[in-house]
Amino acid sequence: MQARRVALTALERQGSTLLDDLAVPIPRLPEMLSAIERIAAEHSLVIGTFGHAADGNLHPTIVFDAADEDHTRRAQQAFDDMVTECLALGGTISGEHGIGVLKEPYLERMVGSVERELMRKVKAAFDPNSILNPGRGL
Repeated sequence: MQARRVALTALERQGSTLLDDLAVPIPRLPEMLSAIERIAAEHSLVIGTFGHAADGNLHPTIVFDAADEDHTRRAQQAFDDMVTECLALGGTISGEHGIGVLKEPYLERMVGSVERELMRKVKAAFDPNSILNPGRGL
């Protein structure tokens, strides 16, 4: 438990971090962990992975140099590759943190265009003046 508590701090000491959550069905965890390892090697990045015991929710954390344009591009591509792998394994782009700015571009890929449009209509029905979370699309 102590290692889990300090994992993010240890990674942050190595550089900038891009962290979010991805979740896969528990039986697919070994495949997702292997994919993260492969993606890290392909992009020459450190990706530390920790998560929640026995629920499939992972926090792959990409370490990169935010001042280096190429490093930043590789980090973003690695994140995209992890999302693609997660969805291919029957997972979801959020196990607990929700869909924010980072993962919004992947939402339609996960749920489909019809479902995405339905989400927009539900939001419009409850927030016709767009005062909740202004400036953010759904």
